[in-house]
Amino acid sequence: MKSTPVISAQHLDIGYRIGGEKVKCVHSNLNIALYAGELTCLLGANGAGKSTLLRTLSGAQPPLSGEIMINGNSLREIGRHKLSQTIGLVLTDKTAIGGLTVREVVALGRQPHTGFFGRLSALDNKVVDSSLDACGIADKGDRYMASLSDGERQKVMIAKALAQECPIVLLDEPTAFLDIVSRIEVMSLLHRIATEHHRAILLSTHDIEQALVLSDRLWLLSREEGLTTGVTEDLILSGSLNNLFPHSDIHFDPLHGSYYPTVHRNKSVTVVCQDETLLHWTINLLNRNDYGASLDTTIPCNHLIQIEKPNHIIWQEDGKTTTLHSFEELVQEIKAKEV
Repeated sequence: MKSTPVISAQHLDIGYRIGGEKVKCVHSNLNIALYAGELTCLLGANGAGKSTLLRTLSGAQPPLSGEIMINGNSLREIGRHKLSQTIGLVLTDKTAIGGLTVREVVALGRQPHTGFFGRLSALDNKVVDSSLDACGIADKGDRYMASLSDGERQKVMIAKALAQECPIVLLDEPTAFLDIVSRIEVMSLLHRIATEHHRAILLSTHDIEQALVLSDRLWLLSREEGLTTGVTEDLILSGSLNNLFPHSDIHFDPLHGSYYPTVHRNKSVTVVCQDETLLHWTINLLNRNDYGASLDTTIPCNHLIQIEKPNHIIWQEDGKTTTLHSFEELVQEIKAKEV
């Protein structure tokens, strides 16, 4: 049985007003569905319209055409107070909150329930404690925001959105400027919140590798193709990721879930290797040196590499066999042919 989306829209046009009656349409005829209990990642090149789409879905700017439905109700008919209890928004922009403690910032998420000057009740404090704990920062409640790392600050802002108790959370580039460890922690945290707290979480990101591992659904947005949505694995295996960045110099590798520069193969070599990891990095080195690698030993080729382990590489060229003991020696052998 298919779930009912918490946010949906049909034939949606998004954009903004340039001045007066003139408008700039960024995308038209978009069909969307966002589901509770799932982490959805919005992917696209810079300028594809990701931020415009997020602002439109959050109610920060109106659609040019079409109707956005939130739990069956029109977004334009939902009051601002009710909307603040329904959608939590986490932006990349750093705000001037360095003088507040972590707990004070997270407690701000209770404002839609208490009012700006409202006092925190026992229930409010319990929600704040729970949000801090869910984001793994309960021990940092008394620390000032200015003393935190970027990754820790982002967890605080996510905890604030969690304390808001919104069924929908939208995030604009939450892993921007974070190191690899913090990116993985934040993405894993968001997936856990989506599944364990049954929230609908939509985030834009350029961290494609983590998105492919952790997102339940993808929204692929491009100027040429518009919006393509679906379960992550369906889009990977259908080839949809190839259309995300329509550029002849890059291609998507569905086996490893990454984008790579297109190899201009001026030379060919046959590779014999049973170890998948070793095979991958052997081909990586060969591609970087303008060799196109083939795994088909029935096709005649002047060059052949047999590799069982990194310190035992057999290079055959025109009937001559050379045994190499490292990838560095392999590179030297390749470079020597260019002289």
